[in-house]
Amino acid sequence: MPAGTLYRGREGMWSWVAHRVTGVLIFFFLFVHVLDTALVRVSPEAYDDVVATYKTPLVACLEYGLVAAILFHALNGLRVIAVDFWSKGPRYQKQMLWTVMGVWIVLMVGALYPVLGHAVREVFGS
Repeated sequence: MPAGTLYRGREGMWSWVAHRVTGVLIFFFLFVHVLDTALVRVSPEAYDDVVATYKTPLVACLEYGLVAAILFHALNGLRVIAVDFWSKGPRYQKQMLWTVMGVWIVLMVGALYPVLGHAVREVFGS
C-alpha cells in the first residue's frame, strides 16, 4: 500500500463502494422508469412495445439485479444509520456488515422464484 493513501481495502471500504454503486444503479433505473412511463403520453403504441420488451427473460434477470441492488442499498443504509447514530456502532460495524450480507443472501435466495420463475418457465418450458 503506498504511503499516505486512505484506501484500506477492508470490508468497510467495499461496503462504501457497493453502497455508492447500488445507489447510482437505482437512480438510473428510476430515470429510465420515469422516461418509459412518460412515453404513454407521447405514443401509447410505443409504450406498449417497450412494456412488451420487459417480459423477456433477459429483463427478468435485470429485475433480479435491481432487487439485489435495492435490498443491499436498503440494508446497508440501515447499517450506516446504526454506525452513525448508535454510540457503539463504529465498534460493531464489521459484524453489522456481515449480518447485512447474511440477511441479504437469505432474501435474495427467497426472491429467486418470485422474480425469475416466469423467465425460467419461458426458457425451459413449464
